[in-house]
Amino acid sequence: MQDNNLPQNDSEIPDVVEIPITGTIDLHTFHPREISVLLSEYLKECIERGIFEVTIIHGKGTGVLRERVHRFLSSCDFVADFRLADARSGGWGATVTILKKPDKAEKND
Repeated sequence: MQDNNLPQNDSEIPDVVEIPITGTIDLHTFHPREISVLLSEYLKECIERGIFEVTIIHGKGTGVLRERVHRFLSSCDFVADFRLADARSGGWGATVTILKKPDKAEKND
């Protein structure tokens, strides 16, 4: 039996997925093992663009993505703080992340 949702050959698999850098990222379509690399790149790009508050949508579900996101954020040098979103912004299905602003000295290096 063939799964019609799977690509039939390698040419149908996208090499790169472009994610708009808007300050909100939805992780629903990503596999948990992709989260660390994805968030690292996304958050660094947000800092480069002057976006220092980012909403990460991980969903409510079983909490697997939320746990991975929080574990990653806890270990991140460029994250100042994070918390679950308020009820209007997704509640425990989203995490609001505050990023550190780069030092002016670092920008001149």
